[in-house]
Amino acid sequence: MRLVDRDYDIFNEIFRWKCCLSRHIRFLAGFSGQRACDRRLKLLIDNGYIERKRILYGVPAIYFLTYKAKKMLNYPLRKDGIKIEQINHDIIVLDCVIFFHHKFDLPLNKFVSEKEMHSADGFSNRMHRPDFIFHKDNKTYCVEVELNLKAKNRFVKNIEDNFLKYDVQDWIVPSSKIKIIQILEENSISYPNIEIIKLDEILEYIKSL
Repeated sequence: MRLVDRDYDIFNEIFRWKCCLSRHIRFLAGFSGQRACDRRLKLLIDNGYIERKRILYGVPAIYFLTYKAKKMLNYPLRKDGIKIEQINHDIIVLDCVIFFHHKFDLPLNKFVSEKEMHSADGFSNRMHRPDFIFHKDNKTYCVEVELNLKAKNRFVKNIEDNFLKYDVQDWIVPSSKIKIIQILEENSISYPNIEIIKLDEILEYIKSL
């Protein structure tokens, strides 16, 4: 098959995010509809550039680059690791990317994934990084998807780190997680760049697209 620019966009987005579903690729690669997206993905699968795997019951298939595609693009050839317990979180992270992408009409090159940030840090300097960051109006926003309560000292340390490094820290939290919201609200006095966004609102927005 003849690869086109959009195929390279697909490869790049699959590579830099942890859990890419076909509905994510539709938006990230600029397809007009899901059917056209799925047809192109099937061609890329049939020609050995990507693969789709069903990893968790009830969760749609996740897309990965093959060895062939990684070698062609000079990407690291190591096998992509995925944590079963993180799949739902990582899917929601990409939903949030699409939310901000549409809400602020930002090009995708304004977004940097956690994977890209860790790669830039190097393996010898593993540190906390948010789920992604983006740049808007000369400000850097970091986004954290918080579905389950961490140990409070670790949680507050992440808030403090984000305050020191970024202009705005957006925390995406389910409405039902009252304790997480309370801790964020308490810390917003000391760290006033905190913004709380309800996950429910983001998922409703994504459904409307």
